[in-house]
Amino acid sequence: MDSSNSTVVRDVVMIGAGPSALAAAVYTTREDIDTVLYEKSAVGGLAAVTDMVDNYPGFPEGVEGMHLATQLEAQAKRFGAEIAYGEVSALRDNGNTKTVVVDGKDVEARAVLIATGSDYNKIGVPGEAEYYGRGVHYCATCDGAFYRDKRLAVVGGGNSAVQEAIFLTRFASHIDLLVRSTVKASEVLQKDLQEWVDKGKITVHIGTTTDEILSTDGKITGVKTTHDGVQQTIEVDGVFVFVGLSPNTGFLNGTDIELDEQGLIKTDQNLETSIKGVFASGDVRSGATMQIASAVGEGATAALKIREYLEDLSRRG
Repeated sequence: MDSSNSTVVRDVVMIGAGPSALAAAVYTTREDIDTVLYEKSAVGGLAAVTDMVDNYPGFPEGVEGMHLATQLEAQAKRFGAEIAYGEVSALRDNGNTKTVVVDGKDVEARAVLIATGSDYNKIGVPGEAEYYGRGVHYCATCDGAFYRDKRLAVVGGGNSAVQEAIFLTRFASHIDLLVRSTVKASEVLQKDLQEWVDKGKITVHIGTTTDEILSTDGKITGVKTTHDGVQQTIEVDGVFVFVGLSPNTGFLNGTDIELDEQGLIKTDQNLETSIKGVFASGDVRSGATMQIASAVGEGATAALKIREYLEDLSRRG
């Protein structure tokens, strides 16, 4: 770390403090790279508010999302990572340095890692927020195994909803697919879906809105729906919502960072964005698998590439 014109320049600023950034921070700080992470909400990201993570390597019985997040945080801090709360509103490229605007104040850095993740789109009905992670889920791979021989509702009609509904047939006794308008998945997926409908494992409800998620004594018991003005209650043990993801990239508006059609950040093989010295990893990156384990791996890769970038910057400087 050095100063220029009395301005402190950090080695690397990480935007976000989810699993990907925390893993990256472990690697950078162990290399004595001055590292600060800015998080606007909860350290640990979506992992921290996930009730149980059942597919993270090394935990045969699963691990509570909050516990995993706090352990990752403690490990990063152990090596010297600074974690601060603050919302990033802008990013500017100055060549060999970058400016990150945090709560209205400029923070200078040689390199930046964007690991702000994505948020699952919500349907915004009663019961959804209250039972997140406890009967309402947004990741079939993460939570589907909890529902062996149970009835499930899947909300959505796009590719992801149909794919996840088919995946959930591995566990659930029956799935009600609730589609607000029409099924918009690809023809191949619709053909696969029809096979499961014919087997009686999936029932598709076209033109059906999900109005409320019902519960009794803290457990999901059903969903209240409307079709052609007629209300119906469908009994289920859990609800999976797949109506898209919204990447946390709004603060990049006006920058030269290239995004894909979904608003995810495009990177090269080094996880570097279209701005040299600015990297991205985890669920905010185009092509990410939206899994905690892969986000952690990408964070480690990004950290190593950041080290190489800083070394090259130092040689050139």
